[in-house]
Amino acid sequence: MLKNKKILLGITASIAAYKAAFLVRLLVKQGAEVKVILTDAAKEFITPLTLSTLSKNKVYTEFSDKTTGEWNNHVELGLWADLMLIAPASANTISKMANGICDNLLLATYLSARCPVMFAPAMDLDMYVHPSTVHNIHKLQSFGNLIIDAEEGELASGLSGKGRMAEPENILTFIEDFFSKKDRLSGKKILITAGPTYENIDPVRFIGNYSTGKMGFAIAETCAHAGAEVILVSGPSQLKTIHPGIQRINVRSAEQMYEACKMHFENCNAAIMSAAVADYTPITIADQKIKKSNEDMQIILKKTSDILKHLGQTKSSKQVLIGFALETNDGELYAKGKLESKNADMIVLNSLQDEGSGFGTDTNQVSFFVANEGKTDFPLLSKQQVAHNIVNKMLDLLNKKAQ
Repeated sequence: MLKNKKILLGITASIAAYKAAFLVRLLVKQGAEVKVILTDAAKEFITPLTLSTLSKNKVYTEFSDKTTGEWNNHVELGLWADLMLIAPASANTISKMANGICDNLLLATYLSARCPVMFAPAMDLDMYVHPSTVHNIHKLQSFGNLIIDAEEGELASGLSGKGRMAEPENILTFIEDFFSKKDRLSGKKILITAGPTYENIDPVRFIGNYSTGKMGFAIAETCAHAGAEVILVSGPSQLKTIHPGIQRINVRSAEQMYEACKMHFENCNAAIMSAAVADYTPITIADQKIKKSNEDMQIILKKTSDILKHLGQTKSSKQVLIGFALETNDGELYAKGKLESKNADMIVLNSLQDEGSGFGTDTNQVSFFVANEGKTDFPLLSKQQVAHNIVNKMLDLLNKKAQ
């Protein structure tokens, strides 16, 4: 399962660091190539010699080797890995990761890594449930980092509760499960839309909305990590794509997004339309900036092309089409209507009435409405977790259509 996988293991200052020796041995036994980065404080708990012997690789602790003067390039380490795992992850390191603090080789490598990142917290139970730790963990999850949750049991303080680093065997199972799903969309081509559209009024003004593209970009990254070829049609957004398997097409208006989707949908296995597309656009666009006057100004609008409806009319029996509905009232009614009228396979409903949902947030609370299946509700989750749920359901629908 892990044969030839390159795993970069970061170890921080925790009594649970002794478990890292067992973890390295398990990973190597499964065929993985393991390189280890120790924080300076972690050396008080486990020695570089132990980890070097077990991993059969040099252990990294500083930016430069004090004996040879050789530079340990954190960027190269981050690019080398198929997976970066921080286990144990102390409260201190989790806080630094969440806030971009970069004061050692491990953190510099973390900030440079382009691969998936997992972290396995280890700390006392009161530290683990402290609001600041909970906030930092949620923040890391919002970045797309995967948590291997702490387990319950006797702690170093003598107390008993949640805070123990997951056992090495359980961490190994988590990693194997991750890689088993990693290529599940291999050979699939997925079209995704994200962000807002801007409908020009004149050269300096437009009609738009508050979408940032976070949900669509999270879906795109999830699909790409699962092995798919992704075409991401994005309206104006400050977000950047990370995975090299994502082809990004930047558009501005609803019409431009419509044309891009029409061009690519035929050759895709599925489409996930998460963009907040304008329903109306000005009939005329002024060539010059409109000057303020004493008169009221009226802008006459016309309907934009309905992207989801067009794709629903043209999709084949093997293609999956997923749309989004962001509502402020009567969400279930509108989602069900959209599912039918657009000939979609699934509608993802989210409401601006739910705290933590909607534009610009790192979290979302959604419901799935699936043709011939009904409704599934989810709690408030990070947008990365929502993306995983959407992709899982999309794959389920693709598999059913392939039968």
